[in-house]
Amino acid sequence: MDYQKLADLLYPNTTKTIQDYLNIYPPRNLPEGAEVTRFAPSPTGYLHIGHFCGATTDKMLAKASNGIFYMRLEDTDAKRTIDDADKVALQVLEKFGIVPQEGYLLNGQVGNYGPYKQSERVEIYNTFAKYLVSIGRAYPCFCKKRENKDEILQDRNEQLFTSNTIELKDPCRDLTIQEVKTHLQNGEEWALRFKSMGKNGETFKFIDVAKGERVLAKNTMDYVIVKSNGVPVYHLGHVVDDILMHTTTVVRGNEWMGTLPLHVEMFEAFGLPAPKYVHTCLIMKRDEVTGNIRKISKRFDPEADMRFYLTSGYPVEAVNRYVMNLINSGYEPWALANPNASLDEYPFNPNNLTTSDPMFDIVKLNDISKTVISKYTTNQVLDCILTWAKEYNTHDYEIINNNTELFKSVLSIDRECERPRKDITKFDEVVKLYEYILPDFKVSETIDFGNVSKSNLKDFLLDYTQNYVEAIDNTEWFSTIKQFALKHNFADMKDYKKSPESYAGSVADAVKFVRFAITGRTNTPELYTIMKTISKDICIQRLTQFASTNL
Repeated sequence: MDYQKLADLLYPNTTKTIQDYLNIYPPRNLPEGAEVTRFAPSPTGYLHIGHFCGATTDKMLAKASNGIFYMRLEDTDAKRTIDDADKVALQVLEKFGIVPQEGYLLNGQVGNYGPYKQSERVEIYNTFAKYLVSIGRAYPCFCKKRENKDEILQDRNEQLFTSNTIELKDPCRDLTIQEVKTHLQNGEEWALRFKSMGKNGETFKFIDVAKGERVLAKNTMDYVIVKSNGVPVYHLGHVVDDILMHTTTVVRGNEWMGTLPLHVEMFEAFGLPAPKYVHTCLIMKRDEVTGNIRKISKRFDPEADMRFYLTSGYPVEAVNRYVMNLINSGYEPWALANPNASLDEYPFNPNNLTTSDPMFDIVKLNDISKTVISKYTTNQVLDCILTWAKEYNTHDYEIINNNTELFKSVLSIDRECERPRKDITKFDEVVKLYEYILPDFKVSETIDFGNVSKSNLKDFLLDYTQNYVEAIDNTEWFSTIKQFALKHNFADMKDYKKSPESYAGSVADAVKFVRFAITGRTNTPELYTIMKTISKDICIQRLTQFASTNL
């Protein structure tokens, strides 16, 4: 077979050579050991948390080695492309501080190794495809495309039954040039397949940056690498682009491990070295309906879409810290030992990349978020809440913006101290959490009175309101409320515990009902400051209303 003649027949208009493109895209001028990583999403869906973990790993690998982190858009699947998905992904990445240094960016394509959009690189792929044909490592396939998975599985089962292998060789791999000409003259569509040289049972050793050495079966399948419309599939695009863009480390999901033997064989066919690989773990979740553990999915889990964290009002820092906890086993011990250090100070080490599939844990994320927010100053947390609400919740923005001083006062309680309170998980909770500071708030919840005497409680509340005096500080406030409670047979806790049947309740009970009457909550920040914030008249009004309505 004259493979060069076949290559010219299939690609008559492709005149450049691989060497031409290697000259156009020379090696990068970077320090020794610098990593070149890429985030290469397809615009077929919005940013998944798994992809975000990969992008974070890309950024950290490049940053730790003074390398380059770039963005490439793999947009060759036109049928599944979603309008603006690429821009949304870039915008979300930017909000989380994951900003590539070059590539396909919000302000256009930047860098010397573009185009960074695969649909604009078809002629480059044709050159590499033609080369494979010319050396006998690729061939045109005129077979009818399999319509569904059942047909593919049937073919595989037949081959296993007859030869006990899954060496999927295409019948078109041995066509003569004349047979190819005849198919072309008949106007038949063709796809290009890579000709595998692997044999069943052959293996090779491979070192994954995260998982270490693996022994893998060599590729035995003739994969399609160019579709019948002339557009390359991921396999060819990945190999060609990472050769020419000089990617040193490919970070991708563990689901791609199965095609690694193909990619290694393709790099070998081109006579060029393969990059290093990091196959990241899948993020798992326990299904709330079945109880089974499965991969987190945007179809079922809103938290799989990175926009969920933005619209919910999680601080960017909290999400980034949680993601680092998922992808790098060295992060959590470091964070515990350095509670006040910023995430940028973390000495990222690829040897600590997670090697087992982590479970998504919303409780842990919430704990991290509470801790992050607790460390903000009053002005910082108020600014963060307003910034979030202005973009994602105009209703909350208007409420907070129109009552800034009230919210600022309640946010300042137990903040900027040694042990700040941790009652805010995310910014979309703030209005509901502190709605009691608003003048028109009405208590709508009910409370269990337990063994507390309602008649004594009513007398206590009315007496307290009729003689209400604004205290100078929290100590005076508690002393005053305790006096009224004792007067109406609410005892100190030690006395109440000794003989609960002898008292209307404890002083703590009395305070609890004052708190509930004013806020509709049994647990709030310091009540003295809240009462001072919302004013004496409103406090008296709410206490009186509660006493007359509920007692």
